[in-house]
Amino acid sequence: MSEAVISKGKNDTEILAQIKEIISSKSVELIHLQFVDIEGILKSVTVTVEQFDDVVAGKQMFDGSSVKGFSPINKSDLYLQPDLTTFAVLPWSVEEGYSEARFLCSAVNPDGTLFEGDTRNVLKKTVDRAADKGYTISVGPELEFFLFKTDADGNPTQQLDDNGGYFEPSPKDLGERVRLEIYRALKAMGFTIEASHHEVAEGQHEINFKYADALGAADLSTTYKWVVKTIAQKFGLHATFMPKPVFGINGSGMHVNMSFFKDGENAFYNEADELQLSDEAYSFIAGLVDNAKNIVAVTNPLVNSYKRLVPGYEAPCYIAWSASNRSALIRIPAKKGMATRVELRCPDPSANPYLTFAIIASAGLEGIEKGLKAPASINEDIFHMTEERREELGIENLPGSLEKSIAEFQNGEIGRKTLGEHVYGEYVSAKKAEWDSYRTAVHSWEIDNYQSKF
Repeated sequence: MSEAVISKGKNDTEILAQIKEIISSKSVELIHLQFVDIEGILKSVTVTVEQFDDVVAGKQMFDGSSVKGFSPINKSDLYLQPDLTTFAVLPWSVEEGYSEARFLCSAVNPDGTLFEGDTRNVLKKTVDRAADKGYTISVGPELEFFLFKTDADGNPTQQLDDNGGYFEPSPKDLGERVRLEIYRALKAMGFTIEASHHEVAEGQHEINFKYADALGAADLSTTYKWVVKTIAQKFGLHATFMPKPVFGINGSGMHVNMSFFKDGENAFYNEADELQLSDEAYSFIAGLVDNAKNIVAVTNPLVNSYKRLVPGYEAPCYIAWSASNRSALIRIPAKKGMATRVELRCPDPSANPYLTFAIIASAGLEGIEKGLKAPASINEDIFHMTEERREELGIENLPGSLEKSIAEFQNGEIGRKTLGEHVYGEYVSAKKAEWDSYRTAVHSWEIDNYQSKF
């Protein structure tokens, strides 16, 4: 068998048989069991292929107290349950007679129940909540990244790998070769790649992959970030998903396109409507508008995230929606029918995709459940409006700092409702600690502006 990824539409027995055939044909010797911590940072434990049967049976134990946001030390024993559909051979590991593979896993308790502190399980619960209403969730994320040169020790510098611009080809786009190798690796791991190009800022890139169900899209996003970083390193470069690594140029976003489907049809589409949007779509938009301030702590989780969410760099910082206006926080892309979707433009790629997709879906679903009405769409350029005009239209700002976003997160109900008590508490604690560390640190800007002057 030449295929090294799992075919769609098979049951567990068929998938297991296919995995074993791939392991044999590709001479897989090591299997990496991967999962994420509360911030979405990838973790991994490696086992030999001889342990395969125990691995798929969920018998691989780990210390949850050593993982950020997971278990207290007195309840530290957790197990990894692989998602069989995420099995893939790692293309950069393949040699003659040898290769490695991976599974993405969910954490489970010793009694076999889902561990509530695993953010992948948080998303599963949101998917189940939507399913109870008859909906399946489709997500198409767009993750931008920067490529920086590294020093002799392999550490990232502040020197970008090129000075190209939006859609600019070689020779200015020096990242073209890197993106090609990333594309090849992603394709070998089962991704369907739709586009690859240089982004607006120098050294900034984007590779778009096809939408998937919510859990699948979060798995793809996690894998994508790992692959991008791994391949970039092979070129002597450092790939970063930091939202704003360079002052004065655009930062990196993770626009999230989301649709709800019911009975195989796009529930957001209504051909008879002026904008071809259904009542559910308008209510979903209303849910996002109502909860925008309360969810941004999840969609934009770093101190640095709020250096991107400022006027002048294409990142939306005003709470409004539009059928096409890219200066609005929420946009409805032009494609309709089965492709009808709602795009939230504030998230950035440092966010945990499992929590991000969960809280966006939860906010929209709340709008549907309550039958909320969307405010009037804004078709003017919000970026160039006067403050008076924004006030006249009732356009509010997103929180301007991590401190303010955490306060809004705590004031709202959507965070606790979506994340559950365990993740909610750990997340708030971690973000408050991050802000306090930033607040009390002395930064280079202060040294440059104050040390000599005073």
